[in-house]
Amino acid sequence: MSLKYAVLAALLEGEASGYELSKSFDVSLANFWPATPQQLYRELDRLAQDGLVRARTVQQERRPNKRMFTLTDAGRAELDAFAAEPPKRPTAIRDELLIKIQAMDGGDPEVTRALIEERRGWASGKLDRYRRVRDRLLAGRTEEEYLGTAERIGPYLTLMAGIAFEEENLRWCERVLAVLTRRVALG
Repeated sequence: MSLKYAVLAALLEGEASGYELSKSFDVSLANFWPATPQQLYRELDRLAQDGLVRARTVQQERRPNKRMFTLTDAGRAELDAFAAEPPKRPTAIRDELLIKIQAMDGGDPEVTRALIEERRGWASGKLDRYRRVRDRLLAGRTEEEYLGTAERIGPYLTLMAGIAFEEENLRWCERVLAVLTRRVALG
């Protein structure tokens, strides 16, 4: 899959500037498809050239003009076709920390502990952020009420995956820290 489809999916929310899309990626899509602002801007230009998004320039006083992007009918059709295809390959984990853990034996266990505690902090921060987004989406409604009345539920469903992923990250970190503590105690 390419960034192309992630950008098209983000534009389902409506017209957005590159800056707004970048912020949207940070909150909703970065959990499963991260992208830098530079990558987003390059992709938006390609999508506009391909007729999958429409760009318009908004004149601004005291600020540079900004470009606003919307999904075209062709972009929606391409996104619909993409969404109907099965994934080309199963999910794969590519995680530098796991390589470090794989190679930890014989190293300093306190270094490993620090790496895991850092991961735990990141996971906890992301989980807190995802839960705030969920609370904002629900706006006092139950999940059932939201899912029964929301115009779009895809963002909520992917948010649930992000929450589950970070909860599992936290469980794994706690387990690793417990194992490291026992190993040090056994000495």
